[in-house]
Parts: sequence; C-alpha cells; structure tokens
Amino acid sequence: MAGAFNNIHPGLSHGEALRLLTLPLEELDSGSDYYMAASHLINFPGRDSEEALLKLVVDPRCDQSVQLARRKAVEVLARLQCDAAIAPIGVCLGSDDIYLVENAAWALQQLDCQDPTLQDRMVGLLADERQNRRVLVQALAGLQVKAALPPIQALINDPVAGVRGAALAAIAQLSGSQEGLEPLADHLVLPNQMDRQAAIQDVIDAGDARLLPMVMKAPVSPVFRMRALRRFWDAAAGLPGFHRLAALDQLLRDEPEALQLVHRYDEPPTDEFLVQEFFGTDFSRCYLALMTLKQRDAAVLWPLLRRRWDEEAHNDYGAHYFFVRLFGSLTDWPDDAHEWIVECLEEAVRNRRPQFMKSKPAALLSLQQQSPQRLLARLPEWLNPELMPFWESRYAALLAAESLLGPATVGWHNLVQALLQDPEVLIVQRAHQLQPAQG
Repeated sequence: MAGAFNNIHPGLSHGEALRLLTLPLEELDSGSDYYMAASHLINFPGRDSEEALLKLVVDPRCDQSVQLARRKAVEVLARLQCDAAIAPIGVCLGSDDIYLVENAAWALQQLDCQDPTLQDRMVGLLADERQNRRVLVQALAGLQVKAALPPIQALINDPVAGVRGAALAAIAQLSGSQEGLEPLADHLVLPNQMDRQAAIQDVIDAGDARLLPMVMKAPVSPVFRMRALRRFWDAAAGLPGFHRLAALDQLLRDEPEALQLVHRYDEPPTDEFLVQEFFGTDFSRCYLALMTLKQRDAAVLWPLLRRRWDEEAHNDYGAHYFFVRLFGSLTDWPDDAHEWIVECLEEAVRNRRPQFMKSKPAALLSLQQQSPQRLLARLPEWLNPELMPFWESRYAALLAAESLLGPATVGWHNLVQALLQDPEVLIVQRAHQLQPAQG
C-alpha cells in the first residue's frame, strides 16, 4: 500500500484533507485542493477516507478541479482496496471524460470486479476509438474476461503500438497460448520510448520469459528492465545461454554498449549537444550520448560538466543518473575535478530522495573507479541492510567489493557470511558465488 511518493504533502493532516473535500469550490485556496486532498487520503486507510472519496466519485459537478479530483479518487479507492467502490466506479465507465473512464477500468481490475454487467460495458468500450483501449485491454485480461477475446484479437493490427502490444499480451493471458508474441520483440526497439516501456510491460503480462534476453537490451530506464528480470527470475533459469546473475550484474553496470540503441548520429555532435541530451526523456538518446562522451577528453569536458551540474543536473534526476555514469566512465579527470567528482558521487549514494534512487548504485560503481579507498572505507555501511535499505545499492556495493577485494583479503570470509544473511534473495545468490570452492 505504501509507496515512495504517497506522502507528498507531509504537513497535511487526515482531518484537514477530509475538511478540504467538504468545502465549496469558492472557498478553496487553490483549484488543486480537492486533488491534493484526495491524493493524500491514500495515507489514511479507513472508513472516513473511503466515504469522502466515494462522495467525490459521484460528485456531479463539471468543474475541472472536481473532474481531476474524481479521477484521483477512483485511483485511491482502488489502491485502498475498497470493494464498496466497485458500483460507483462502474458508473464512471459511462463518463464523457475519457481519462475518468481509463482510471475506472484500471480501478475495476485492481478491485477484481466480477460484475458481468460492468465487464460487458468494458468490452463494449473497446469499439470506441476515443478511449484508452490499451488500459481497457489490460483490465479485461487481468480480470480474465474470456468474452473479451474476440474483440481483443481484432486489435492486434491496431495502428497504435501500445494497443497492439497489449492485445498480444491479453490474448496470451486469455487463451493460455504464447504463440505469436514475436512482434513484442520488435516493440522493444520502437522509436518512441513510451512504446518501448509499454512493450516491457506487455512481455511481463504475456508471461513469456523467452523474450527476456531482448528486454535486457531495450534502451529504456533500468527500472523497467529490472522489473522484467525479477518477474522472470525463476523462469529464466532454463533459458539457453542466459545467465541470470550475469544479466543482473550487467543491468546494474548499465553500459550503453550492451544495449540495442535505436538512434544514431549522422555526424559527430558537439560536447554541448551531447550533455544536453542527458536532460531529455528518451533513454536511447541519453545512452547514445553517454557512449559518445566516453570517447571524449575528460579535461575538455570538465568545465562544461561542472557548469551544467551546478545549473541543473544536480537536481534533475534523469540527467543526474547519466552524469553519475559518465563520472565513473572516464579516468583522465583533471586534478581539480577529481575530488569534486568523488564528493558528488558520495552525496549521490547518501541521497534519500525517491526520484534519485537509480543513481545510488550507479554512484557506487563510479566511486569504485574514481576512489576505491573511499568506497572500501564505507563498505561495511553500504552493505548493511539497515543502513542501506535499497537492495540495488547493496548489490552494487557487492560488485565493487568483488572487484576490489578477494578471498585472500583479511575479513573476506566474514564479509561473505554477512552477505549470505542479507534479506534480498538476489544478493544471497550472488554471495554464494563468492564462497571459495570446497576441495
């Protein structure tokens, strides 16, 4: 239930959130107050929250602030697993607000709606091109609505890649057959990043572990690839030529050369252009820029990187990740840059902001390259689950330890024994590889 981004209004009490939802529009301080209050109620499960959200779901007012809050209320009720919300959320399927319909379909799946009337209504919406048919298809497949199979099969040639992919995955879910899923591999390298991300979810929904090696090469955020790897961890044990821990190591190291990038440069770009690419939203472009910058002169890059870091990158979680990667990829930094880079990397490891989580393991691996002694000095802390709860960071610290130390190192046995007690099963499996072979 709890998520990293749930409590984004920590100063707002339960009572104040409930009160805001009772105020007339003209008494609100901001048009977003209803939305803010509805969002915040996820932190307070219980009857009072559910009743307030249910009133919002059936609120007939057409004001935009109410409409936005209704969409959020539908989502929050589903996350609260409020079964009493199924009927009023079902009414939202008939709304003229396509985004409310989308949220309603998603919510009904989360609530495991087995009402045949509402399921039939969702099936009927598949014929409406205005609707988000991807979400409708996913909801119907998740609810195992067999009657939806024929209209979903008609969508496998839809012009929208996300709809085609969802339809292929749904057919696999509803029919029990994984035949014909090959097009999903092509979706993993489509020009549009949203399509590539959607394709990974489609592979997961279809349950086809055979596509995992292709997923691991998709140029998207490592968060999406990690989700697929974890979902197929057990099934991947039988994939020919696929080594799970090696794939996990590669994913944490996240080198662009290991990915199938979908963009190319027609001519060598400037350093300024390449650094600016880190601030974009398309990871294929970011990875291409990183791969290119790794071939440039660190001394020439340094003034530009320092300036862009101070201006934006330190607070832009996407660019932050690629700056951190680049910091560890070059070895010829000027003397005046090196200490500053090491301090930036240590700060990235300490950073607790949820948006910057993916930078933490990247910073550890970059720190291994730039200051092994600083990393080793903090290694006990960064391998400790209580002090470093983000398991991917502990795994990255483990990779660094393996690179810098070895069985002949004093304390190696104790380090490995501690890792074997880690609460994360993937770290335990990796630690087993570090044990000396028994003669």
